[in-house]
Amino acid sequence: MKIAIGVIALLIIFSIIQYNAIVQAKVRVDSAWSQIDVQLQRRMDLIGNLVETVKGYANHEKSTLEAVISARAKAVSSSSPAESAANQNMLTQALGKLLMISEAYPELKANQNFLSLQDELTSTEGRVAYSRNYYNESVQIYNTRISSFPSNIYAKMQNATLKEFFITDEASRVAPKVQF
Repeated sequence: MKIAIGVIALLIIFSIIQYNAIVQAKVRVDSAWSQIDVQLQRRMDLIGNLVETVKGYANHEKSTLEAVISARAKAVSSSSPAESAANQNMLTQALGKLLMISEAYPELKANQNFLSLQDELTSTEGRVAYSRNYYNESVQIYNTRISSFPSNIYAKMQNATLKEFFITDEASRVAPKVQF
């Protein structure tokens, strides 16, 4: 009788540990996604300011400015990690072209507001990259946990599903080409 109670107690404790581990991993993924969202919002705010600064110097670069504004709008409206990654990749390419335009405008390159925004954007890009990496690590831990035995049994009881990784496409890894 004591052995049976001991075994049942161990099973209950084991179940609680498994359940809590899955919950903890899910919360970590959600938190990591939230951090990406925070950094991307910071990026969006900086890009808006950067576009306005460039507009004053490069009025005839309208198509590039419109591409950045359009890509920014799409990136803001993303609803899933895959959609967000694709839209952020488009924004990164458009932003690269915008920053390359500054090379043709020495007075813009010397503008303190532009330089400050460019530095902030560079810093934010590093934060975004870190947040993406942290998110993907969290997803990997969560997906492994809910797929591995015996925690997969508890994951099924919780209706846990695999999370999407934040994946960048190959096109975003190529430097944008700007011709004048």
